[in-house]
Amino acid sequence: MREVTVSDLHRTWNDRLDSQWIDVRSPSEFATGHLPGAVNIPVDQIEARRADLRADSPLVLVCQAGTRARMAARLLAPSRPDVAVLTGGTDAWIKAGLPVVQNSKTRWSLERQVRLGAGLIVLFSVLLAVTVNPRWLYLTAFVGSGLSFAGVTDLCPMAMLLAKLPWNSYRARTAVSAACKISNDSGSRPENDEILFSWTLNRSSMNTKTRSTGR
Repeated sequence: MREVTVSDLHRTWNDRLDSQWIDVRSPSEFATGHLPGAVNIPVDQIEARRADLRADSPLVLVCQAGTRARMAARLLAPSRPDVAVLTGGTDAWIKAGLPVVQNSKTRWSLERQVRLGAGLIVLFSVLLAVTVNPRWLYLTAFVGSGLSFAGVTDLCPMAMLLAKLPWNSYRARTAVSAACKISNDSGSRPENDEILFSWTLNRSSMNTKTRSTGR
């Protein structure tokens, strides 16, 4: 497995079309800031999405600090010996003052918020169990069972709740606005999802007018 430094990768910036940059972080992490031109394929999908990897181009794998990119490189090694890993990942790229594409208001990914929230709940429940009442340990067990459920089913109730908070719901509104703006600027026909979104808004507006008229 070959590693490439930020300076080496930046030196070949103009030739980046000759290689494919793959960001193996989660979609929410990818949204907080990624290398320009990078494609998001999470590490847990990398084997199933081999068809999305260009066979005629070397691969450069990127994550936050390099660990997950090395894991992905080991998974691809049997079929793709031309894989390189960016040393230091996106963190090193940002520290070097190089540009990133960011389409999220916050730098904290949803996964990181879940880890922080679960950790704080466990910490305080243990402290309360020691100082106030041992029954607070039930809260720790509840958090543990919730995380186990998320691991088994790939559904995380805590993440769903956090996603509805203002600083996270901003992402959805920004994505819709950006999609509509790109469609209008390019003069192309909107995609089906944008048509459905527009139709829903129009219908909601019509219903509001109807209720107002009926009063």
